[in-house]
Amino acid sequence: MRSHLLNDTTAESYRRSVTEGVERVARKLATTRGPFTGVTPAELAPAVDAVDLDRPLGDASAALDELEDVYLRDAVYFHHPRYLAHLNCPVVIPALLGEAVLSAVNSSLDTWDQSAGGTLIERKLIDWTTGRIGLGPLADGVFTSGGTQSNLQALLLAREETGTTDLTKLRIFSSECSHFSVQKSAQLLGLGRDAVVSVPVDRNKRMQSVVLAAELEACRAEGLLPMAIVATAGTTDFGSIDPLPEIANLAAEYGAWMHVDAAYGCGLLASRTRRHLLDGIERADSVTVDYHKSFFQPVSSSAVLVRDGATLRHATYHADYLNPRRTLAEKIPNQVDKSLQTTRRFDALKLWMTLRVMGADGIGELFDEVCDLAREGFELLAADPRYDVVVEPQLSTLVYRYVPETATSPEDVDRANLHARKALFASGEAVVAGTKVDGRQYLKFTLLNPETTAADIAAVLDLIAGHAEQYLGENLVHA
Repeated sequence: MRSHLLNDTTAESYRRSVTEGVERVARKLATTRGPFTGVTPAELAPAVDAVDLDRPLGDASAALDELEDVYLRDAVYFHHPRYLAHLNCPVVIPALLGEAVLSAVNSSLDTWDQSAGGTLIERKLIDWTTGRIGLGPLADGVFTSGGTQSNLQALLLAREETGTTDLTKLRIFSSECSHFSVQKSAQLLGLGRDAVVSVPVDRNKRMQSVVLAAELEACRAEGLLPMAIVATAGTTDFGSIDPLPEIANLAAEYGAWMHVDAAYGCGLLASRTRRHLLDGIERADSVTVDYHKSFFQPVSSSAVLVRDGATLRHATYHADYLNPRRTLAEKIPNQVDKSLQTTRRFDALKLWMTLRVMGADGIGELFDEVCDLAREGFELLAADPRYDVVVEPQLSTLVYRYVPETATSPEDVDRANLHARKALFASGEAVVAGTKVDGRQYLKFTLLNPETTAADIAAVLDLIAGHAEQYLGENLVHA
């Protein structure tokens, strides 16, 4: 069994195995004709259930053959131009090169004596990102598993910075379109979901700062403490960006921690034409960025950044076997001192390789392309009488609803849109997402693939309309 360990004696075996795996994936990518096969859980489950994990195949090629049947053949391929559903991006090749290196070397980024240069590379990327944001000379941060963890850590710091032990008095303010992780974080931090005040949005799905001001004043009048305001720079459903300058003013006035969830909109940091959409983010106390969304990185690649690095002490614990207190005096850079995680992958290497090969402008150009595409898609939807589109996009998301020409009940229209999404997924021709707006069923394009064209969008809209019309026609006949 030692022949399977990666070391100096098995380097050639490692090269052959990984090369074969890469070649198979490359062939799959080159021959994939749709984003999905349409396989159902009931159809795929027997193949997985039939695998006896206690009887190894003993051969990498055989295992890859089996993997074709249980995974590769029916995977959802985000690189395909008609995958238009969630915040999943196609990934850039330099990042995949970084992924291959970091997996093999397997550094753990918790302490210097497990990572060495990996620690310095991560810190350099944190400094680069805080510089792009404009957080100032005291800024710091750490890579995380994703936006949910980043938001949790930011709100943990905000809670601790209040200095209060009476958690019942703390309140968090976020828009009604903010990410669910805000409520989840409040629950995990012992505040309860009721501690989150949901602020209404305007017609463009941006937090109403006037209402926020009124809620903050009411909070103060009731003797409660405004712990944090969470502004969203790229909501999951609409890609909307809250009015950051106005929110920053209110946070300063009421002494609240300002957190900006830019998990989606962080790609604007690399844009040469749209960076101004994030004006005001430089005044935040903390910021969430997901490089695995709009920086075209493989999952996971995320970070939480803070204006004052000293606040990261609220996540610091010392263990004699890992990061004893003496290492502080010795100026040994242990990233675990800043992180909620202990063992942690060297995910920063993917972004490092991307920047060293493509540069920030290269990333920004890709994100600008999908934002431009969203504008084209909006114009198509606005001109198409079959569809109602909710808002003009700020980023690359479009929310819309099929509306039949002949009058029918809103409930039937809901069911037709839901059916169209499911039927499209089952066909494997395209994948779109769904959400609800004012209680009604809508569909959603999240455009993160620069290879997607306006023609792709038009074709998918025709497919959706066809499925919805078929559904309504059959229901009418049955009725």
